[in-house]
Amino acid sequence: MIISIVQITLISICGFFMLYLAILSILAYKERDIKSLQAQTKKKFVIVVPAYNEADTIARTLQNLLDVDYPADKFDVLVIADNCTDNTAEIAKKEGTKVMIRNNPEKRGKGYALRYCFDKMLQNKKKYPYDAVVVVDADSIVTENLLRVMNKYSEGGGKVIQGYLTVDSKPNVWTSEIIRIGFALYNYVRPLARRALGYPAGLRGNGMCFSMDVLEEIPWDAYSLTEDLEYGLKLLLHDVNVVFAPEAIGYNVVPEDAKNAESQRERWEIGRYPVLKKYFGKLFLTALKRRSFKILDTLIDLVTPPIVNLLVFSAVMSVASLLLWWFGIQQTLLYFWLWCGVIGLGIFHALLGLHAANAGKSAYRSLLYVPKYALWKIYIYFKILFKGRTSEWVRTSRENNS
Repeated sequence: MIISIVQITLISICGFFMLYLAILSILAYKERDIKSLQAQTKKKFVIVVPAYNEADTIARTLQNLLDVDYPADKFDVLVIADNCTDNTAEIAKKEGTKVMIRNNPEKRGKGYALRYCFDKMLQNKKKYPYDAVVVVDADSIVTENLLRVMNKYSEGGGKVIQGYLTVDSKPNVWTSEIIRIGFALYNYVRPLARRALGYPAGLRGNGMCFSMDVLEEIPWDAYSLTEDLEYGLKLLLHDVNVVFAPEAIGYNVVPEDAKNAESQRERWEIGRYPVLKKYFGKLFLTALKRRSFKILDTLIDLVTPPIVNLLVFSAVMSVASLLLWWFGIQQTLLYFWLWCGVIGLGIFHALLGLHAANAGKSAYRSLLYVPKYALWKIYIYFKILFKGRTSEWVRTSRENNS
């Protein structure tokens, strides 16, 4: 009896999350990109690049940003050299971009750098006469249509816009390929499905666009390890939608060596839990008070475990059910098949989601890396468990690709 109650409860919970993800894949598959980027007006943008000791990579990023397809008199690139001890600022000036230098060792991190920059611009609108600001990481590359896309969505009423964040395809590098698959499902499928419903896409930290009016009305005050997630929730509570713009693509740098990727993965894994703890009650009560499924959907998304975690747990439970049946507990055979159904929903979500994201054949082949990735994640969890959590931002280790 106890086994049945536990099994039914766990199957219901995991099945709910898997069904939710499968529905999002269907919605994303049916949603389409906009066909024309022609706009009646051209807003003035500033591309803000927060940088901490990025001397090895920032020149490439700035050259890419300066070459975007948009009138030169309608955008600037501005680097925030935040607590840098190298020559990041000098390189940025040499490339012809504007530079802000910030030194505050007690308050380090991207969130503090952005607040400093936004405050400066809002305090002196004559010096910084922009309609909107686009945030791009210092080690990223963007598609040349970045500002035309942001301008088009802005003309359509978008006050906060999020582009599609992914990584380059490297079929022989399992860390990069698995993260590319994860980004396709999380950074493309989920927000595109929400756009189809008229729901906010959420912020992803890179490729974000904010109107200056929004930054003035709702000042940036998110300083956690996942400052983008936190500010996105603040916008939601102020009834400001984050619009997803998949036509603008940003490519993140992901370390190829699993050892170098550990700090990045640790930050991603634990970063949302303090935010969840802080906002769960507020989101739940607000959803009830406003009778808002939009807020409830965001809350569901926030508590949904990573797809790999769900698949691994479901696989373990299906094997356990089969073993119990083998040892004579007959009813557990039904649970085995139910767990297989849960796994099937997860596979459906992944396959249709990758198709919707046009991830290419190599992404499907790279699904073979999932078991290896799952074991690596388990190692990361044990490392976090024994090392403890940190609230301080840690720079991701990088390979020298020069």
